[in-house]
Amino acid sequence: MSTSSIDVDQHSFQREVLDESRNRPVVVDFWAPWCGPCRVLKPVLEKLAAEYDGRFLLAKVNSDENPDLSSRYAVRSIPSVKVFVDEEVADEFMGALPESSVREFIDRQLPTAGELLRRQAMETIAAGRSAEGRLMLQEVISMEPRNDIARIDFCEALLQTGQADEARVMLDAVSPLATRDPAVARRVAALRLSLSAGSGQDDATLQARLASDPSDHDARLMLARRLISGGRYEEGLDHLLELVRRDRRFGDDAGRREMLQTFDLLGSGNPLVPRYRRLLAATLN
Repeated sequence: MSTSSIDVDQHSFQREVLDESRNRPVVVDFWAPWCGPCRVLKPVLEKLAAEYDGRFLLAKVNSDENPDLSSRYAVRSIPSVKVFVDEEVADEFMGALPESSVREFIDRQLPTAGELLRRQAMETIAAGRSAEGRLMLQEVISMEPRNDIARIDFCEALLQTGQADEARVMLDAVSPLATRDPAVARRVAALRLSLSAGSGQDDATLQARLASDPSDHDARLMLARRLISGGRYEEGLDHLLELVRRDRRFGDDAGRREMLQTFDLLGSGNPLVPRYRRLLAATLN
């Protein structure tokens, strides 16, 4: 069986398309034997799949024989070409495009040299060769200065070896635009919490300080960070909300800002998020 082009059906789609799309892009061609434009496009796709030698997989689906797949992915006209990345449709086109246009479409889906090196770096770190992996991540950032995922990976690797100051500098260089992706926002929020909670007094000492002086805002903020970093989100959010109630201006609005960071960390699906958003709004208003 070719490693660059295969036929798939509804039984093999999960394995050959969705699972494989976690390793490389999978270009799915929905076609039918009676379709004239399909007969024009199919050899173009097969030629490019062979030329790219496994950098992407071409999966061909006979839409007449697999109506459930066509329905699931809203195939209303053929030929219909959809590229899958990480089990999701990343891009698509319909009709028999010329080879140059198909080539441009495929090139947009392929990982860059920097992305391939980033993945190799993460495998190297996972294998226990952290210093070597960090050097590779530095090379990625040098190759692709806008690769914020590599910066976040590097920050995490630095934290694993206790290099908090270096990690903080790397995290500050991440573009705010990158955090529009909820998954990226959660990683950044988790890193900021780890950096802010990684030093200072322990929980018992901070709780004792608050017991003796409930207006010790610095102790309350540090305790909230430690609780959230340790997964005790509700307790931490309660302290941040109390900080907002007591002194909105403390730490340049630290209570509100760190509540928002925690919402990013938890994600919109966590029931704590809408609850504490309402509480925060009520407190501010």
